[in-house]
Parts: sequence; C-alpha cells; structure tokens
Amino acid sequence: MLFQMLDYLGVAVFAITGGIVASRKQLDFIAFLFFATLTGIGGGTLRDLLLGVPVFWVEDEGYLVVCLVVCIFLWFFAHWVEKLNKPLRWADAIGISAYSVMGAAKAVSVGDTVFVAILMGVATATFGGILRDTIAREPPSIVKSEIYVSAAFAGAGSFVLLSLVGTPQWLAAAVAGSLALVLRGGAILRDWSLPGYRDRSETRG
Repeated sequence: MLFQMLDYLGVAVFAITGGIVASRKQLDFIAFLFFATLTGIGGGTLRDLLLGVPVFWVEDEGYLVVCLVVCIFLWFFAHWVEKLNKPLRWADAIGISAYSVMGAAKAVSVGDTVFVAILMGVATATFGGILRDTIAREPPSIVKSEIYVSAAFAGAGSFVLLSLVGTPQWLAAAVAGSLALVLRGGAILRDWSLPGYRDRSETRG
C-alpha cells in the first residue's frame, strides 16, 4: 500500500509539472494531456521495461485517470498554480523524492542487486522530467549545475542501504524520500550544487 501511494504521488506530481509546462507554452487540451501523461508515467514506464515486469499503468488504468484529472485541473487553474513560488521546480522535487524511493523499492522487490536498484530509483525519478524538457525544448534540469540527479541518487541509495540493514520499509521510505526532498529543496532555495568537472590540464605549466 505504501509503495502504491508513492507510485500514485510520483505520477501525480510529475503530471503536474508536465501540465505547467504545457500551460506556459499555451498549448491545446490534447497537448496538455500528452505532456501531463508523458511526464507522469515516463519514469515508471522506463523502470518497468528495464526490470522486465508488466508496465504499471497497463495493469492499472488508475494512473492514467490521475494524469487526466491533473490535466483537467491545470487546464482551468494553471494560472493560480503559477502564483505559487516556483511551482514547477517544487513539484519536480516532490516527484523525485517519491519516485527515487519507489523505483528502488520495485527493483528490490523483484530481487535485483543493490546497484541495479539504485539505478532504477534514479532513472524512475528523472526520466519523466527529461522527456518533458526535451520535447518542450527547454534546458533539462539534469544538465544544470544544481543538485538534481544527486538528490535522486541519495534517495534511492539511502533506501536500499536502510533496507539492507533491516530498517522497516515505511521508515526507510520516509527517511530516503525526505533526504532527496531536502537536497533538491536546498538546490531550489539555496542553489546547492556539487563541484563540477574542471579540465586540470589548464592548471599545468
């Protein structure tokens, strides 16, 4: 039940980000629905295909209904949502925190290794946003210097490690999701980033 709730949460908040992008582009309703659905289910679809398990929204159409409801809401009220402080980035942050845990948990549940589980968490948390930004011709957050993929990695990694030492799943999910949200929130509010690559040959002789 817990992880299904996380799955629904991840779909909903990523669908919100897709709808916000569509509203900013002033697209029609079908394009709204396309962006909301693609962003909402993109990461989870990649996860299930890579894990070789049934794709979650094919088995449960409720996820598509969530995307439709989000789309209808934003079609009428996106201008209200835009009045919030950085709504796109915060919805993205919540999606990352939920989906990094859910992706890792699903990989663990089918018996994959630690590294595969962490990778699935990162892929689930970031792929929908990458699709959204690429199709909208916006700079993907993944290539910006602020913490983004690192937050997903921290969430997925901490969940897997906590699970390995016998932490109850609900507690591991809460701690891991909170960690990912704090890191991504710090990037949004304080421009947190990790040191980037530098060409060290420039400093020689």
